[in-house]
Amino acid sequence: MAMNYYCMHTSPIHVLHISSSFKPSKPLRTRIRTRATFDDIQKTPLVVVQDNNPKREVEECVKLLKNAAKTRKVPAEEILSALSLIEKAKIDPSAFLDTLGGKESPGRTWMLIFTAKKKLDGGGYFPLTAVQRFDAAAKRIENGVFLGPIGQLTFEGRLSWKNRILSFIFENLRIKVGPLKPLQISLGQKEDREPSTKDPFFIWFYVDEEIAVARGRSGGTAFWCRCRQVDI
Repeated sequence: MAMNYYCMHTSPIHVLHISSSFKPSKPLRTRIRTRATFDDIQKTPLVVVQDNNPKREVEECVKLLKNAAKTRKVPAEEILSALSLIEKAKIDPSAFLDTLGGKESPGRTWMLIFTAKKKLDGGGYFPLTAVQRFDAAAKRIENGVFLGPIGQLTFEGRLSWKNRILSFIFENLRIKVGPLKPLQISLGQKEDREPSTKDPFFIWFYVDEEIAVARGRSGGTAFWCRCRQVDI
């Protein structure tokens, strides 16, 4: 049974091509269907803000990112500018964790749409189906890359939250190839401690019910759209 992940509030189908990031010996030709369309921004043109209203500027940047998730046609330069403005806006993060990870297990899932380099020096749409699940109630995190019928690679562990920083430690790795049963491998993280900024972490700049923006420990910034799993 293959797994498809669909961005929520969607209708048209968008196809993601398998990237050469995995550097297989032969090009992969499998296609993974995802779709990302947001009802509230359909046919809504981007308005150029000239009144220096920070709140309105953020709203327009959010619309742009949602349109990018829907179409994957918004130029990278515009996305980078939007990410920069959102980072600088210093939005109140008090509701971020509940929105990101829900109030009940198993939490919520988010599909990675776009990744940017350190200092927003370039970036592009993420070419694979990469999905993260955040469970705020159980303080768990899951990060997976899905290759349709070829298989999937998933890391799972625990998380902690402080202010706008989500730190995490991966404890287990699951590998699934084709129809075979998943193989689970312990990553040796036996110490029962709360993750801290000495571990991998995300600094979250924006989270609503549809998209989320964060910067990782390495300095790269990314944005996700909320999605749901569909088994076919």
